[in-house]
Amino acid sequence: MKKHVYFFSLLIITIHAISACSSQSANPTNIRIAALPVLDTLPIQVAQEEGLFGKHDVSVEILPAGSAPKRDEMISAGQADGMVNEVVSTIFYNRDRTQVQIVRYARTATPGSPIFFILASGQSGISTVEQLKGVEIGVSKGTVIEYLTDRLLQAEGFSEEQISTVAVPDIGQRMALLGSGELNAAMLPDPLASLVMQQGAVLVIDDSSHPEYSHSTVSFRKTFIDDNPDAVRGFLAAWEEAVALINADPQKYSDLMVERELVPQPLAGKFSVPEFVTAGIPTQAQWDDAINWVNEKGFEAGQATYKNSITDEYLP
Repeated sequence: MKKHVYFFSLLIITIHAISACSSQSANPTNIRIAALPVLDTLPIQVAQEEGLFGKHDVSVEILPAGSAPKRDEMISAGQADGMVNEVVSTIFYNRDRTQVQIVRYARTATPGSPIFFILASGQSGISTVEQLKGVEIGVSKGTVIEYLTDRLLQAEGFSEEQISTVAVPDIGQRMALLGSGELNAAMLPDPLASLVMQQGAVLVIDDSSHPEYSHSTVSFRKTFIDDNPDAVRGFLAAWEEAVALINADPQKYSDLMVERELVPQPLAGKFSVPEFVTAGIPTQAQWDDAINWVNEKGFEAGQATYKNSITDEYLP
């Protein structure tokens, strides 16, 4: 009799285990991510490569976006569910109603690890910050690129009248125009900045000198969050595990970064992967400064608030 009871109990445990495994992988929620070709998305690529999304019952489709405006179009049209963006674009999204929410930092600048660089063309003769006064700097208007250009130069003592920018939203075009000398200066993210410097551009200033202004974020459409809260939690849990793997052995993913076009081929084996930030969200002070900049530029912040635009509810 005892043998029968033992066998029956073992059978029940086995059935439950099989059922649990089956439910974990049968119908993972698909998440479409609009992604710029920037290093900030590396945790997504690593999580895919290491099978971490499946472990947390989600699948991820990465949709390439050549510029921030293109990324934002994809989100607005419902063609993508999430993105790596920044506080400024979230403010613009939410000025009429809450359309997206920031759920995590993607990257943060540190004194030893810059994200964005203001570079001068090698033909321009510019090598100091002071020489940027009145010089048109190529940026993507109304994005973190323009915000950081203003804030970095203001922190160096520039007045509003001494800062001049020109709209070049496509990253590739901005690089090409800087390389050809058609642009005297431009703001670019790393590692593209490293590539352009290797080709002769001159570093003038980067955000490591004022890291409090510089960070990127992970955001989702609010409707997607409301309909799929567990999928957002799963995505962020996979992201966190990917960050741990990257930070433990950064160069392990050197080939992957080149393969996924996050690092240009000429930098293969030469680019040092920065440490990625662990779970956290932008602070109230960072939000308030972005709001102030939006108002300074004459844009409308509308109903966008820290409370409705940023949440840590889904962090692991």
